[in-house]
Formats: sequence, C-alpha cells, structure tokens
Amino acid sequence: MLQIPLWQRVLIWGVVALGLVLALPNAFYTRVETHNDARAAVEAGQAPETLEAELALWPSFLPSGLVNLGLDLRGGAHLLAEVQLQDVYAERMDALWPEVRDALAARRDVLGSIRRVESAPDELRVRIGEAAQMPQALELVRALATPVATLTGAGASDLDVSFAGDVLIVTLSEAERQLTDDRTMQQSLEIIRRRVDEAGTREPTIQRQGDDRILIQVPGIGSATELKELIGTTARLTFHPVVGRTSDPEAPAGARNIVVPSLDEEGVYYVLEQTPVVTGDELTDAQPAFDQNGRPAVNFRFNPTGARKFGDYTAENIGSPFAIVLDNEVISAPVIQDHIPGGSGIITGRFSIEESTRLAVLLRAGALPAKVNYLEERTIGPELGADSIAAGKVATAVAMIAVLVFMFASYGLFGLFANIALAFNVALIFGVLSLIGATLTLPGIAGIVLTIGMAVDANVLVFERIREELKTAKGPARAIDQGYSRALSAIVDANLTTFIIAVILFTLGSGPVRGFSITLGIGILTSVFTALYVTRIMVVTWFDRARPKTIEV
Repeated sequence: MLQIPLWQRVLIWGVVALGLVLALPNAFYTRVETHNDARAAVEAGQAPETLEAELALWPSFLPSGLVNLGLDLRGGAHLLAEVQLQDVYAERMDALWPEVRDALAARRDVLGSIRRVESAPDELRVRIGEAAQMPQALELVRALATPVATLTGAGASDLDVSFAGDVLIVTLSEAERQLTDDRTMQQSLEIIRRRVDEAGTREPTIQRQGDDRILIQVPGIGSATELKELIGTTARLTFHPVVGRTSDPEAPAGARNIVVPSLDEEGVYYVLEQTPVVTGDELTDAQPAFDQNGRPAVNFRFNPTGARKFGDYTAENIGSPFAIVLDNEVISAPVIQDHIPGGSGIITGRFSIEESTRLAVLLRAGALPAKVNYLEERTIGPELGADSIAAGKVATAVAMIAVLVFMFASYGLFGLFANIALAFNVALIFGVLSLIGATLTLPGIAGIVLTIGMAVDANVLVFERIREELKTAKGPARAIDQGYSRALSAIVDANLTTFIIAVILFTLGSGPVRGFSITLGIGILTSVFTALYVTRIMVVTWFDRARPKTIEV
C-alpha cells in the first residue's frame, strides 16, 4: 500500500536536487559593478556592458543563473516620457509635399502657379494660381489618398482635402491620425526596449501610459541621466546624393535640396538632395569596428530592399560624392569608387571607441519616430532596496519560523517532515525563478511569504485525513495511504483556484502585479509537489524502516 517505485523516488529526489542546484548560486554570488575593456569588446564584436554578479566559490560547470532584483530592490532609473506625436504629422506633410506638387504640376497649364505656403506643422497648404480651377486641384490631390482600416470597417481615407480661397489644405484624417498615433507609440516602445536591451540591461519595465506617454524603469543603471543619454538620441541615419558644398548656412538650396552642416569640418555645409536614397530604417545590422587606419568606425548592412537601392545608386553614380547624414549632420561624404552590390559598408569619422559603440547600438535599435520629452525622472539608490531586502528577509524568517513551530507542535514527527519539505519548497521557488531569469520585486517577496503560509495547507489536509482514517482502526499503513489518496481532490481544487487567480493577475496586470503573480503561481506548483511527493516519500521511507505498530499525527 505504501510502495513508491524506485523510478519515482529517483525522479522526486532528482527534481529536488535540481532545484537546489539552480537556487544555490544566489547564495554564492556577490553583486558588484564591473566593466569590461571597451576596446577588447569592440574588437570581439561586442558592446561594452555592465557585468553583474561576481562569482565566488561556485563551480563554473554548474548552473549559474540568478534571480534578478527589480527597481525597488536594486535601485536604478525611472523616467516618464512624452512622445511628441505632432512631429510625425509634420514629417508626413513634408513627405507628402513632393507627391502633391508633382500631381498638381502635371496640370500646371490649367492650375497656374503652384507654391507651398506657411502652415501649421500638421497640415500642408498649397496656393494655386487659378483659384477657379480649385475643384480640379482637389480631385488630383484626393486621388493620392489611400484607404485605411478602421474599427467600423472600410470607407475612410488617410487624407482630408479642403480649400480656403486659392489655398488647398491637406491634413491627415481622424482615422489616420489614430492609426499613426498607435504606430508611433508602438514603434517608440519597441525602439526604447531594443536600445535598453542592447546595453545589456536586464528586465526593464517599459510600458505605454495614456495616449502619448511611456513609463521606463531600468534596474541597475547608474542614473536617470545615463538612461536618457541611452534612449534619448534620435540616431536618424540617411544617405543623400551631394549637390555641392558651401560655407554659407543660408545659401539657397532650391526646392528639392537641403543644407546640412559637416560634423568634422567646421564652417563647411553640404547641399544635398532632400529625398534620401536609403535610410537607417532599412539597416539590418551595425557593429563597432576599426577602419584601415585603426580608427573606430561602424560597419553596417542593409536589408534586401535597401541593398538593392544602395547597389543601384552606387552603380549609376561612380565618381560622385555620397553623404552619410546622422541626426542632420554630415558625418562622412565619400566619393563612390565602385559598384557596391552587397548592401554593406562602413561609416568612418572622428569617433572614439565609446562613440562608435554607442552609434552601432543606436543604429541597430533604429530611430525614434518622434522626439520625447521627459516629464518625470528619478534615480533610485540601492540603499532603499537594501532596506526592503532586509525587511523582506525578516518577514520571510518570521513567517517561516511561525509555520515551522505550528506544524511541529500540531503534528509532531509528521510536522517535522512537512517542515523539511517546506524548506525544499522555498529552494525550488528560487530555483525556478533563477532558471527563467525572473525579476524579484517587493510584491514578489510578498508572494513568497504568502506561499510559505499556504505551502503547508496541503500537508494539513493530508495529516487531518490520516487522523480520520486512524479512527477506523485500519492500521497505520492503510491510514497513511488513504490519507494521501482521499485528500488529493481537495488539495488540487484549493490550489487550482488560487493558481487561476495568479494566471489572471499575470495576464491582466503589469509591473509589480505580475511579479506577485509569478512568485505566487510558482509557489503553488512547488508547494503541491513538495506536499504530495516530497513529504510522502519521507513518510514512506521512515515507515519502511521503523515499521511502527501505531502512529500519532
């Protein structure tokens, strides 16, 4: 009746041993901040990064995963950023102007002169010479509009076209504005997340708040200023044909050209075609490197579309200069020496190793679609986290001791078995957290403390059921077997309902709520395992060896 097959015993103790091995590194690591050699990292194709957790007295061949500490425990930076969505509207109008101009210019003989006039950033105003032909102008521009999908279905277009006197007015439709806002926020979230992840920071909290705000919390980073420097740079890369050079920043450039300053040459400005051949959005990779002279540089590679554009242009413009523009500054304007079909190249300039590494990180992450303003910023020191950890340790210890004393006082030797299983349960929780690289926050500690109190529930149900079975005089072996068998349904039902709540909290919650739900859910699984299997195998092993005629529970 109390037989447990050998393979089950090996499996149970194997799981316990694995959990201990996964959890133990957290006791052998000392958290420190060190930095690897920047040049060595660049030469190895890696970015300089902050290293966590200096290993001490722990074998290198064993698992070494850690439970990450959240912002409230470890300290770090907190930012609340506001995305300037109006910037995207202005860019859309600027990009739309060449199309509108070309469409109207095709009927210049009827419409007369066509000229763009000053307007708000989110609209395009065009004055035509023959106001009487405005209906035809409206028809030509409306033909440029494209349908957009809305919650109510098809029927909306991306442009609203109207007029006032001899001025044609183009704006984004309300449906397109909503879609643009959502795309901009999603892109901003993804780019910020990629930039933070590229820097080697673990478990940041990056989430949208409201219509145009993003909450950014990064544990372990030195200051809010450092975080702003990492994510605040636009890093917009474009490649333009060069029209000429000038020393006059106000030099007339023409309707389709722009004047851009040189980064390296003070007082030198380049006249470039306004429309780029390729942009940084078509990059697939960028890595810090060194040029032929040993100076820091950045290697880049385009996606197939960008590579085709880049290759076609270089094939047709051998001998012509080609400007690489980063954030409205010409960082390099090399002369095209040959056809470049592979879609890859190198950016050179007066970079330091750190600057080339940061540029590569920013280019890989992409350009922020709009400027962000920081409404709130805080640097949280590790002292607060140390106090929280100390308080959490005290709470956990008090909960643990209280449960241990209660179980031993109530159930004697069986309570001792439950206490040993409880210790294994806590180790298994930390083992699983280390395995998945989870982040532990104050609510997570609360989840662990709650789990300690809940962990013995299953044992209480089993032990009380064994007491009931002993009253029927079936013998201790039969009572133990029936106690575990008949308490199983109640244990599963009680823990399943709590686990469902943990899943709901994880699905619908965010940040600290998720941290609580993760530790709670893991604790439920490990507590059921230790109660039904670990405690039972200890009871069965003791019973096989002691062979008592009677037992007290």
